Amino acid sequence: MASSDHTILQFSPSPLSLSAKVHPLVIFNICDCYVRRPDQADRIIGTLLGSVLPDGTVDIRNSYAVPHSESQDQVALDIDYHHNMLSSNQKVNPKEVIVGWFSTGSGVTGGSALIHEFFSRETTNPIHLTVDTGFTNGEASVKGFVSVHLSIGDQQLAAQFQEIPLDLRMVEAERIGFDILKTTAVDKLPNDLEGMEASMQRLLALIDDIYKYVDDVVEGRVPQDNKIGRFISDTVASLPKLSPQDFDKLVNDGLQDQLLLLYLASLTRTQLGFAEKLNTAAQIL
Repeated sequence: MASSDHTILQFSPSPLSLSAKVHPLVIFNICDCYVRRPDQADRIIGTLLGSVLPDGTVDIRNSYAVPHSESQDQVALDIDYHHNMLSSNQKVNPKEVIVGWFSTGSGVTGGSALIHEFFSRETTNPIHLTVDTGFTNGEASVKGFVSVHLSIGDQQLAAQFQEIPLDLRMVEAERIGFDILKTTAVDKLPNDLEGMEASMQRLLALIDDIYKYVDDVVEGRVPQDNKIGRFISDTVASLPKLSPQDFDKLVNDGLQDQLLLLYLASLTRTQLGFAEKLNTAAQIL
């Protein structure tokens, strides 16, 4: 029987079992960078930082934008800026490493493969995170992708982006902040005083719910739950033993500090604006 040669077309081992978790801070930071983007920029891209958890899940905890320019057939990144930002971040959080990159827009574009190739040299199996800041489908959808290579033998032909499971991960402090944003119903982020007021209102509402539950259990309107009872007991026991006078003093001191910071920030902003106007006037003269 005569032997024949066969050309085998194959994909590289698929990393589709990979999944990622994204902290809300990352999404907020990307949206903030998009709002502050240069006027001529259609989208922004940047670096994702985090770590790989023991179960293999990529935990995305931080991000920063990287200046770039792109056309139909080429993309230019400010690599020096990228490395400087990475070095600065790792001085604060040495455990955070590059886990991928992000871009704004409705999905993967023609230049995404070129950018992904660069980040593939920075880390193994980088994740490409997309945030639809244009609300194409009526919402700011967030998706994660990995690259799968198509090759013949040892020759690589093309790369294909395939979507991976993506979860929005919140720690307790982030969840409280997210609830505040939903309950304040304003068109801007709350300042320190507004955030404190919203937090206190949320806390009072939760205390009222606990009071109502305890009263219902005592009156027999709701069956008792030992697990909930122990949780409430442990929570009350963890509170510091402060007299009403000491508590009022602590709150008032903190409030005065907040007011002082707001005053100094407003004063600095006014001085900078005044200096800018003087500089503009001097240039005209």
